[in-house]
Amino acid sequence: MNLSFGSNYRWWAFGAMAVGLFASVSDHGSVVVALPSISNHFDTDLPTTQWVLIGYALTISALLLPMGRMADIVGRKQVYVLGFVIFTVGALAAGLSPSVEALIASKIFQGVGAAMTQGTSMAMVVSTFPPEQRGKALGLQMSMVGLGGVAGPAVGGFLIGVADWRWVFFGASIMGAVSVLAAIIIIDSKQVGQPTGDREAFDWLGAALSTGAMVSFLLGMTGGQRLGWLSPLILGALGSSIALMIVFVWWELRAPSPIMDMRLFKRRLFTFGVSASYLSFVGMSSVRFLMPFYLQAVLGFSPFQVGLMIVPSASMMIIMGPLSGRLSDRFGVRLFTMGGMAVTMSGLIVLSTLTPSSSFILAMVGMTMQSFGIGTFNAPNNSSILSVVEQSKYGVISGFLNLVRNSGNLTSIAVATVIVTASMASMGYPPSLAEVSVDSDPGLIAAFTSGLSLAFRFMSGFIFIAIVASYFKGNPIPPEKEIVLQEQP
Repeated sequence: MNLSFGSNYRWWAFGAMAVGLFASVSDHGSVVVALPSISNHFDTDLPTTQWVLIGYALTISALLLPMGRMADIVGRKQVYVLGFVIFTVGALAAGLSPSVEALIASKIFQGVGAAMTQGTSMAMVVSTFPPEQRGKALGLQMSMVGLGGVAGPAVGGFLIGVADWRWVFFGASIMGAVSVLAAIIIIDSKQVGQPTGDREAFDWLGAALSTGAMVSFLLGMTGGQRLGWLSPLILGALGSSIALMIVFVWWELRAPSPIMDMRLFKRRLFTFGVSASYLSFVGMSSVRFLMPFYLQAVLGFSPFQVGLMIVPSASMMIIMGPLSGRLSDRFGVRLFTMGGMAVTMSGLIVLSTLTPSSSFILAMVGMTMQSFGIGTFNAPNNSSILSVVEQSKYGVISGFLNLVRNSGNLTSIAVATVIVTASMASMGYPPSLAEVSVDSDPGLIAAFTSGLSLAFRFMSGFIFIAIVASYFKGNPIPPEKEIVLQEQP
């Protein structure tokens, strides 16, 4: 079922998908704020309660590729709508959970639905707009991601304040239900990409291998700091991830209908664009992870004040996404991808100069520059990647790009944590971020800040490589030539 909206259809369709995107992104931020309340309610320690988030994130990352491919085969609208039905039911079950174990299980179930929606939303948005407006479409999508990221913690805090933590999940279920209705009523399945119809072609072995590789990688990256990077469990998890990934690539090169067409990596723009995307997230995600420690433990601001300080930098992504996307449609992507990464690197260099006595203004300038740069980079870069991908593969590539983002985020946090804690250990302090608080010894604060500075300098190196990759990837295929590409077998 869908209504006719004439020439305004694409905007109605984007609005319907924007509601879903906001629901999915804001849910994560709301749950982060709710974790202490959940821990207190069930009388469990925070590491156990964190599995509410970890289980959800693991499920999403593990299933992004298979769900993206499934959407290409059976239909993107169908997978998207079913995904939000599962998301809604999972959120409702989470709100009704009688125990923390039931809550974790509900979030894992909800993660299945989130993977189905995240693995298709970008493909649906791009398919709704003509190729010459792809950058604008992706920029608008990114602005909703930024808005959801800013609003999530605020909405979560408000709901916990006026009700309790369960309403964080009830609120998500309400937004999920609205997303289902909007998608059913507005989105035309023919406009968001025709399915291939060959349901027998789904690569179940490839799906199992990619899922196993991602679960092993994510477990290794999330558990390394707690168990130690040389722990047999962590080494086993990371080793298994590498082995499964090698087998996955080997199989995908031979499978008659692979989950991921590895031949895409023969296209220079695709390979360099994906590499730049991964490197950008490796370089920038450490800022979002480490700066709250600095602002609270070193400068002494409250969590609420820190939240307000993050709003200006997060707003840059909301503003720059649509702007750079639209301009890149007119003037090409290289200026915006290279320029965006250059500003991001400059922001990291500014943040690397922070000391225990620095002004919060300097911290805000660095964070804002970094967000301005990544906001300028993302939409043009993703647009250029999709310009060399057949429309029939938009679903799996949508999932793949989300997977690249998630992997880059985790890698960034893990590497930055190792650098900071190693710096603390070298100065005679416990190598743990849990030791960093506003009441910490001044020497420990100095050791943490020294590690923070080193981490940001190191991360700026990844951004520099992303600039180089953006230069060498070349220009995207013009829209009129994409038609020929879409028709190729």
